Amino acid sequence: MANLNLVQAINLALIQEMEKDDRVILLGEDIGLNGGVFRVTDGLQKRFGERRVVDTPLAESGIIGTSIGLAMAGLRPVPEIQFDGFLGPAYDQICSHAARMRTRTRGAYTVPLTIRVPVGGGIHAPELHSDSPEAIYSHTPGLKVVMPSSPYDAKGLLVSAIRDPDPVIFFEPKRVYRAFREEVPEDEYTIPIGKARVVCEGTELTLISWGASVIQCMESVEKSSKSIELIDLRTIYPLDLDTIEASVKKTGRCVVVHEAPFTCGVGAEIAAQVMERCFLHLEAPVQRVTGFDTIMPYYKLELNYLPDAARIAGAIDDAAAY
Repeated sequence: MANLNLVQAINLALIQEMEKDDRVILLGEDIGLNGGVFRVTDGLQKRFGERRVVDTPLAESGIIGTSIGLAMAGLRPVPEIQFDGFLGPAYDQICSHAARMRTRTRGAYTVPLTIRVPVGGGIHAPELHSDSPEAIYSHTPGLKVVMPSSPYDAKGLLVSAIRDPDPVIFFEPKRVYRAFREEVPEDEYTIPIGKARVVCEGTELTLISWGASVIQCMESVEKSSKSIELIDLRTIYPLDLDTIEASVKKTGRCVVVHEAPFTCGVGAEIAAQVMERCFLHLEAPVQRVTGFDTIMPYYKLELNYLPDAARIAGAIDDAAAY
């Protein structure tokens, strides 16, 4: 076991997969010589060479378009988009091509592509550096969308993503990069895409989250006198609806937490699925604690935008008192 933070866990996963499979190559802006803006790929170009860790021009559409071609040709590219807001220029390549290629070619071609993206706010970054666009991509058939909340999960999920025959967007919450460490096996292991983690079991309320917001949810659970079952989705699409359904049928109450905007967020889909599957078991309406329907504010107000333990506790109390 190694005591690693999220950055180190992802770095280790990349090293092990690149050593195991010479089809795995990395592409991205400043990922080679500089090791990436967050130093996630630090040391990899020196270890594997410039042909497998490629410093690209500042051209997100070109990075993803090239990666799609490489994947269709038999490689397993892992491009990095430097910040979440920079996915926009690559949207057409991701959603019109990577996501559709299996269907377009009737299975003749697949796109085993893993797009790594630092995501979310809380680090006082400028505009276009703090978005949470997971709902956009989870609404695109043909894509898998993953967002770990811990170093252990990040390593196991990234390995699964790289080995997946279809495109995966692998969102890495920036607030968690160096927030804490945990024991991570140095040996190879995988975590299946599409399987949530029950962080702690409870009987009175189901609390659902993913990414960095899981940490604030854990704080709320620790401070609450109620018996709360906390679920970390880990995968945004496909959703582990079986785990959600079983939990809500047991507790009768549900709160969903995410830092993306309120309207049309993933929390709305979860609320709808809970209503359809668990209606006769619900004791209260599903509560949502989210970011606001506005662009992520600058430094002074940034932490007011993000769901915190106090806002989550308020939603828990409202659901319990209904």
